[in-house]
Formats: sequence, structure tokens, C-alpha cells
Amino acid sequence: SGGRKTASARVKLSPSATENLFINGKPAELYFQNNKALLHNIFQVYQLIETSTKYNAYISVNGGGLSAQAQAIRLTLCKAFIELIPELRASFKAQGFLTRDARIKERRKYGLKKARKAPQYSKR
Repeated sequence: SGGRKTASARVKLSPSATENLFINGKPAELYFQNNKALLHNIFQVYQLIETSTKYNAYISVNGGGLSAQAQAIRLTLCKAFIELIPELRASFKAQGFLTRDARIKERRKYGLKKARKAPQYSKR
């Protein structure tokens, strides 16, 4: 499992003749509306893996926006592949794929308009 902001993802890998990604029961291209940047973000994991065995990934993801979900999926896939092939850890770590991005929305404070935006100051 992996997460980013409020998005969390879980993955199940199964050996297959093809490499298909199913996200919440839909193919990845359909789920991410053919957004090249988001799909590239996820498929970077497959580019680093040079194994004879191919895997189908069945992913369930919820929360957050599409971008956060894509990053959560990438982290989850990396963790899953490391469980299967421990030697991949070094290459994933070098690419920064194993680091969970801890930045989340800052809470709004009372007396302020937003998290840090203060109302206009009047001297007199």
C-alpha cells in the first residue's frame, strides 16, 4: 500500500503474459483519461524492471485527485515489486520512487482567512 496527500492505493500483482494495469476495475488509460503525464508517472516503474516475467496489476485507489492517486499507485507498485524482487530496491531508491511525499494541506487557523493569509492590517 502507498499514499500521497489523501489518496491511498493497494495493489495485487499476478504473473501474466501481458503487462496490464487495472485501476478500480478499469484499464489505466481509461481511468486516467489518457493523461500522458500521469500514465508516464506510473509506467516509469515498469521501465526500470527488466524481468522475463510480466505482471498484471490490480489496483484499488481512493481519495485525493488524479495526480495524487497516480503518485500513490507508483509508490504502491514499487513496494510490491520489491517484495517479489528485492534487488530492485537500489534502483528504485536511486530514482526516489520509495519516498512518500509527506506534503499535505495545511490547516486553516482561526483569525486568518486561509492557512497563512491574514486579513488586511490597518494601522489606524
